[in-house]
Amino acid sequence: MKIGYVIGESKPTYVTALTTNPLAIGEYIVIDSEEGRILGLVEKSSVSSAAFADVRNFYEASESKEIAEMNKRDKTYTAHIGILGFLDRLQKGQSIIPAIPPIPGTAILQPTKEDLTGIFSPNKNGWIKIGNLLRNKTIDARINLDKIVSRHLGILAMTGMGKSNLVSLLTKEISKLKGTVIIFDYHNDYTFLDIPRINVIDAKINPRLLDHDSLSEVLEIRDSANVQQRVLRMALTNDVKKSKEFWGSLETQVKFLINSDDKKLKEYRNSAYRVQDIIDEAQRRFGDILDPDMGDPISFIKEGRANILNISELSEKQANVALAFYLQQLLKDRKDSSAAKNSKGRKQRNYKFEGPIFVIIEEAHVFVPKEHDTSAKYWAAKIAREGRKFGLGLGIVSQRPRSVDLNVLSQMGSFAIMKIIQEDDQRQIASATESTSRELINQLTSLNVGDAILVGQWVNLPSLVHVEEVKEKVMGADQSAVNQWSKSEKINDIAIEKTQKLIQKDLLLD
Repeated sequence: MKIGYVIGESKPTYVTALTTNPLAIGEYIVIDSEEGRILGLVEKSSVSSAAFADVRNFYEASESKEIAEMNKRDKTYTAHIGILGFLDRLQKGQSIIPAIPPIPGTAILQPTKEDLTGIFSPNKNGWIKIGNLLRNKTIDARINLDKIVSRHLGILAMTGMGKSNLVSLLTKEISKLKGTVIIFDYHNDYTFLDIPRINVIDAKINPRLLDHDSLSEVLEIRDSANVQQRVLRMALTNDVKKSKEFWGSLETQVKFLINSDDKKLKEYRNSAYRVQDIIDEAQRRFGDILDPDMGDPISFIKEGRANILNISELSEKQANVALAFYLQQLLKDRKDSSAAKNSKGRKQRNYKFEGPIFVIIEEAHVFVPKEHDTSAKYWAAKIAREGRKFGLGLGIVSQRPRSVDLNVLSQMGSFAIMKIIQEDDQRQIASATESTSRELINQLTSLNVGDAILVGQWVNLPSLVHVEEVKEKVMGADQSAVNQWSKSEKINDIAIEKTQKLIQKDLLLD
């Protein structure tokens, strides 16, 4: 169906059109050019009225309204359209931009369902449905799961806009395929995810497996306490790591420094006393988290499951150490697996996982920060660069894109971008996703909960979609303070009423 015409100056990548009705931003149209049908995306839309062009007061506006209603030619509907490529080639997964711009006067058509289905909802192995096109609700929106594992994924949005719902949906779909997912759950958002093949793990740290720098972070020794750091380095020997009683052996080594008559070691005495107090305090405060007898933490991750690693009980420094350890070990495992396969069975098996793994880091701005280095950031960056070669995919999730390291963010091959208001966040997203037009970035402020712009290798074309809600996610929504207060008040009233009845009963008995 013809809905408009190309006007003015057109370019191979951009045209302006006048249409019969206003077009929605994010809507797809077809340009019926002589070279072939071209698919376009409405990136900007405006409406003007000749009758209201020079209105200066209320009375003129009232008269202009009557004139506008009588004149069918009064309204002008203008659409600025980005050209995506020839429709038939896009349906084959090829984006070919026309060499010659569409001629002014070329018709703009409404695409059919068949036109869009092959592009946005391909019926191919590895493509899963995550919702529907925002402006064409009859078209399913599908994404390529292979691409997020091989080329990584970034999910960026303000709090409450649907990040955890999308993570839950992807986890659910990968779990159906018996794939391996690991979510580092910093706010306990996913432990109640009610899907099959889920494995919830309360994160613990085995101090035996840490170097002195990592153990120092876990014990929360200040970065500026250089002498305390040195004391811990001297105390954490290989014999201590192998000892049956780890904490007792570590404290014995610290006491040796305290009681030593060596002149060089005497200067460490006061700091050694402080380290001894820190170790005692850590055992008291973090006894449930620091477990030298737990074995290898990686062994608790199950292949073919959705593994929710609950790190909500850890402090930020401890969570950073735990995350770095897991990322390092997972990358090593995948490298060992790849080496064993390439050796055609001659290499002895020393790896745990057979298939690809998709790792999701929630609160990425905490663990992969822009302003300073962390051990978790180092290993996340290494996986972002090398993981695709070994079947280790990385997903980073954040509500503060401006605070995420750009080097890591730019390694993400695909993005789901939801509502973002801060201009600093928008600029960071634009830097990380060069294929996203400025017009699409400008739409981030107007998206509703669950709406997302999908760009990158997991989709054939940039698209605005509405992500379907995961019913199995039973937590994560905003808490209703009013309901909680009302409920508490009712409980208090019931308790007071029961107490008064008991008192009256006792008085009658007396």
